[in-house]
Amino acid sequence: MTLPQQTLLRDAMRSLNLTRDALCERLGVSRRALDSWLLPDDSNEQRSMPTVVARFIGEIMAAQQPTKYTHSVYQPTSNIVAGSPHLLSVSQFDRESVQALFRLADLLQPVARRQKVCRVLEGAVLANLFFEASTRTRISFGAAFCRLGGAVCDTTGFTFSSMAKGESIHDTSRVISGYVDAMVVRHPEQGAVAEFASATHIPVINGGDGPGEHPTQALLDLYTLEREFSRQGKLIDGCHIAIVGDLKHGRAVHSLVKLLCLYQRLTISLVAPAGLELPSELMDQLSHNGNQLRCSQHLAQGLAGADLIYATRVQKERMGGEVLEGYSPDFQINLAAVQNWCKPDTVIMHPLPRDSRPDAHDLATDLNLDPRLAIFRQTDNGIPVRMAIFAQLLGVDQQVPHALRDCNWRHPPHLGPEDAAFDVLE
Repeated sequence: MTLPQQTLLRDAMRSLNLTRDALCERLGVSRRALDSWLLPDDSNEQRSMPTVVARFIGEIMAAQQPTKYTHSVYQPTSNIVAGSPHLLSVSQFDRESVQALFRLADLLQPVARRQKVCRVLEGAVLANLFFEASTRTRISFGAAFCRLGGAVCDTTGFTFSSMAKGESIHDTSRVISGYVDAMVVRHPEQGAVAEFASATHIPVINGGDGPGEHPTQALLDLYTLEREFSRQGKLIDGCHIAIVGDLKHGRAVHSLVKLLCLYQRLTISLVAPAGLELPSELMDQLSHNGNQLRCSQHLAQGLAGADLIYATRVQKERMGGEVLEGYSPDFQINLAAVQNWCKPDTVIMHPLPRDSRPDAHDLATDLNLDPRLAIFRQTDNGIPVRMAIFAQLLGVDQQVPHALRDCNWRHPPHLGPEDAAFDVLE
């Protein structure tokens, strides 16, 4: 089956490491034409790509030698594309396997947008085992599995689990394995999800393990960043990223930093209150591949010139008696700060939840209608990325192109009031 033109074009830019303008030059077409080919099928501005262009792209891709990227100082321990049964850490990925996952996520975007349906996991059952509070992650995993045709069983909270009666993680995992085909586990203790995985051969996905990692959040963050930069004609290589907030306890930050180690020539501003700085081992990993690190406790210094602001809240639930120093209202990222210190095209992201209370010093709500705020597009992207992960781990990824069918039910063209402006910017 022929890939949709949007997937083919994004895969070409990703594999060849080209911006939109550079791809236009390679193909000999206008930027306006390329932008119209990349729009969703239900957009009024979308246009069909000529067959000769698709054929030319295929020839370029076939002739292209595999890109040899300089990877981070740690080596991938395994690769879910190559058949690893679990997803526990982003350390399992190299740049090529990230590209393969994102290619599949592109293909599944119409399912996430309610334009297509896909039933490749019909009959499969997922256990969502969340031993600490979650809203977005739990529902996002469940929705992703359901959109592939599967069913979901949820459990939330430690006190309502058998482990509260003294059952071991090993026993819990082995018992649940007899009921379901995959597990997503969130646990307050670092390393607990790996214990679940060690007791079973069904896929186990890390939905967050204490202050450890949150691999699927980092993957959807990177996928969002790539798409946002694509609109602007930028690459991740060589960009300036400001990471702001609790960098010590933020597991989403820890996983994202490890993925950023796969890219080159980055300028990374690490902006954190005293005592909440990024762990030294992660800073050591980031310092390779020609990357430049800038550490600061001042928001104005960290945000200046950034292509991306990645904001995080203070993880008070993970703090063991630490006293916050220097975390004043001046630390809040609000509209005034963005207008004063940021570029007109700076992308603003946050793994959520954000603390919207006025005294929280988090990402302010007065940015909600600013087009630079990508947090809702970011959460939307969690569905295709997590669908792609399920499809790979359960071995149905090759079936996806043949399983897409038109959606019959009515759905809104835009999910939120801030989305309409991006219909012509996909």
